[in-house]
Amino acid sequence: MLQEAIREINRGTAEIIDDARIEKLLMAYFDEGKNYTVKCGFDPTAPDLHLGHTVLLQKLATFQKYGARVQFLIGNFTAAIGDPTGKNVTRKVLSTEDIEKNISSYTTQAFKILDESKTDIVYNKEWLEPLGAVGMLELASNLTVARMLERDDFSKRYASQTPIAVSEFMYPLLQGYDSVHLKSDVEIGGTDQKFNLLMGRQLQKSYEVKKQQAVLMMPILEGLDGIQKMSKSLDNYIGVTDEPNDMFGKILSVSDELMWRYFELLSTKSLEEIERLKNGVSAGSLHPKKVKEDLALEITTRFHSQELAKKAKEAFDNLHKKSQIPTDIPEFTIEGEIWIAKALVECKISPSTSQSRRDIKQGAVRIDQIKVSDEQLQLGSGNYVLQVGKRKFAKLKVI
Repeated sequence: MLQEAIREINRGTAEIIDDARIEKLLMAYFDEGKNYTVKCGFDPTAPDLHLGHTVLLQKLATFQKYGARVQFLIGNFTAAIGDPTGKNVTRKVLSTEDIEKNISSYTTQAFKILDESKTDIVYNKEWLEPLGAVGMLELASNLTVARMLERDDFSKRYASQTPIAVSEFMYPLLQGYDSVHLKSDVEIGGTDQKFNLLMGRQLQKSYEVKKQQAVLMMPILEGLDGIQKMSKSLDNYIGVTDEPNDMFGKILSVSDELMWRYFELLSTKSLEEIERLKNGVSAGSLHPKKVKEDLALEITTRFHSQELAKKAKEAFDNLHKKSQIPTDIPEFTIEGEIWIAKALVECKISPSTSQSRRDIKQGAVRIDQIKVSDEQLQLGSGNYVLQVGKRKFAKLKVI
């Protein structure tokens, strides 16, 4: 069991600092039933999570499987400062009302993955606010400006003379102090959080906590394009609150190569199971689309239900199999309402608007499998599958 636990915890990680400590914690759990704590901080900066955010939640759930109590830290104090990590500008400060609303949404979504009975939700406002001016000055004395400017995001902003608020310098210190107060054994975060995560180790030593947390960093999950990180601003994300049909369809749109990355970081299947699937695909005994469907069913079930996931699969099958719509059709995005005849031209499935109108008159144009008869139809915001005849298809997103 110990070796299995180590393999599953190491799975998909980008870097681990002090893996020997993690192994000792696991040994103490298996030999003596002794639990340990794993901290992960979430700044409630937006109400909804996407699958990229759940990579950390999946890792926390793995730790829970092997004896950990999760310290699910809500940064309701630090959110008022804003984490500068990866930002080239000072981030807008959130209102208390926005923070409270986002906290409620975060925890509801998180418990679709985490075991609530093994999770302690903690709020850093409880111990950071009472620090006061003296405590803050003492905390600030643990870090020099030179060391802070070693951070890539700060150094770039300093070099380009982009403003850096002094309060932003406090963010890594406050995150580190969270680990002092909670006496965390392990902290996990993304690779972009390395500076902040290491601050917890440093401050635990400075404040004589008598332990230094191990640090585990997870990679940033690529979005649907397979290139850039999953992000709402890049519109390459799968939201955990997406409708079941949308979630299922988006996962199936992932490339065969990227599918294995999603299995590693998001699936609860064991490494051995995933290896068997890979071998089956390589040998030709398993079709990659069938394997991808299993992944889509698993993830859609996690955030909705098995029943809704099955219905999503049925809806996808009805649309794409029974109507013989290919799954690799080109996708287009258009801003603002658009005339159907022009949309067919913009999506490159009609040579001209006059030809589009003739096709509509002849009953050859369909939207989402429904025949179009109105030549003047305007398409508002939404997602559409456009079809001309039996062989020309395009996906259109109007924003």
